[in-house]
Amino acid sequence: MKTIRYSSRRKFLGTGGLVFAASALGGAASLFGKEEEKKNEQVSPPEDLMREHGVLKRILLVYGEALRRMDANEDLPPEPLADSAKIIREFVEDYHEKLEENFLFPRFKKAGKLVDLVDVLLDQHQAGRRLTDITMHLATSQSLKNADDRRKLADSMRQFIRMYSPHEAREDTVLFPAFRGIVSAHEFDSLGEDFEKKEDELFGDDGFFKVVDRVAVIEKKLGIYDLAQFTPKV
Repeated sequence: MKTIRYSSRRKFLGTGGLVFAASALGGAASLFGKEEEKKNEQVSPPEDLMREHGVLKRILLVYGEALRRMDANEDLPPEPLADSAKIIREFVEDYHEKLEENFLFPRFKKAGKLVDLVDVLLDQHQAGRRLTDITMHLATSQSLKNADDRRKLADSMRQFIRMYSPHEAREDTVLFPAFRGIVSAHEFDSLGEDFEKKEDELFGDDGFFKVVDRVAVIEKKLGIYDLAQFTPKV
């Protein structure tokens, strides 16, 4: 009887060991699969910066709608403007532009490539922050009722739109495509990971999509979210 019990116990332990090993291997494979999936989902530095420009473009459309309402003396609640300027400050200026200033611009200067363009872009970043200061300060009910403040607010948004439309277009078509040519493949990939980590650190997991959702809320408040409304009636 003892022999049978011992043999059965050895068989059980052996089977349990196989099950445990299989489970461990399965878990490791699952973890590896998730890491590979996450790696495959990562975007390159230029692609990351370009999609962030999409957020900026949508805020420029919000500013445009605000200006249209101001020119037509239509109702304009201050909250959408204040929220838009806040996104510009937090996501575009304090995050997106800091990535460009800390990781892209110095590398172009070190490589001696597009230096004149980089200098202009940096000047425009600084000018944009001054304009955002004005917009944030004047995006209030009281300022919208004051003729002089209302004019200053409109001027700040017009200048912002006029500068950033060509600014981001030049980055998307000239600066970003040239970036891969001035860094090694390893450095290029590593920067993509650094960008993602910084985004998660500042805005949480899927931070980009959370910011997009914030923009969508603003668009809905102003009645410009429905894309179909912009289709011309032929």
